[in-house]
Amino acid sequence: MITVKNLTKRFGETVAVNKVSFKVSLGEIVGFLGPNGAGKTTTMKMITCYLEPDQGQVQIGDLNIKEHSLEVRRKIGYLPENTPLYMDMGVVDYLLFIAELRNIPKSKKMSRVRQIVETCSLEREIKKNIGELSKGYRQRVGLAQALIHDPEILILDEPTSGLDPNQIIEIRELIKKIGQKKTIILSTHILPEVTATCNRAIIIHNGKLVADGTTEQLAEQSRGRTIYYVRIKGPKDTVQSRIQELISVESVRFQEESPQIGCRFEILAPKDKNPCEDLFRMAVKNDWVLTELSHERASLEDIFRDLTSS
Repeated sequence: MITVKNLTKRFGETVAVNKVSFKVSLGEIVGFLGPNGAGKTTTMKMITCYLEPDQGQVQIGDLNIKEHSLEVRRKIGYLPENTPLYMDMGVVDYLLFIAELRNIPKSKKMSRVRQIVETCSLEREIKKNIGELSKGYRQRVGLAQALIHDPEILILDEPTSGLDPNQIIEIRELIKKIGQKKTIILSTHILPEVTATCNRAIIIHNGKLVADGTTEQLAEQSRGRTIYYVRIKGPKDTVQSRIQELISVESVRFQEESPQIGCRFEILAPKDKNPCEDLFRMAVKNDWVLTELSHERASLEDIFRDLTSS
């Protein structure tokens, strides 16, 4: 559905987006991540034809954004970070206005508004002016305006920014529901939202793409280490010394001791090493009882921090 190739945008001496390339397939919900100033919003604005790239290409299906800008815009629904709402307008009047801007035939406007009101669960709020709505419902209206023309692709820039936890969950569930029929790119700073909502994550840093894949794939791409936990019934100092001698162990740190289940250690292993078999053999060789052996998968927060800390 979306092919981005060597996309580049400069503002004076600043390179906001630097040769970014990725693809998004039909039906994917992709999280677009990066620190402030990384180039996320600029990339989204180029995909949606709000900004023209200095270099590179964006294809929406078989349409190039430079040659077929109007056709591309018809295929995309865009919710920018600052939702474009008119506070003095009623919810229905606003959506009818957007339907007219989107050239929806007059005979189909009201039925389309009814449909999108139901999709975005706005039924209870349709008699209010937008300015009377909570921020969560304003975001729903923003989503409704992005969906009113039934686009194939939805581009959402920080759709849950400023919402309370309950509102975030509601918008997240709505996005997942919409994502069953649409291709979605979702920019956010709330990393658990990506884990809960998205099939895949793209991380951008200093204008460059630094990672692209599922959380599991990103963990493998990350230069971070894997943390293992082992608990052994044996003399603390000797056990710690033997663990440190293993070639599959980078470092070991004592955590706690229990007379019933032994000493617990935190082990840092290189990303290309798995010390589990070595630890098991060490315990058997020394006639120690192994009561715990586990590892901690890197979270998206760990991966994000690892890839964008420089």
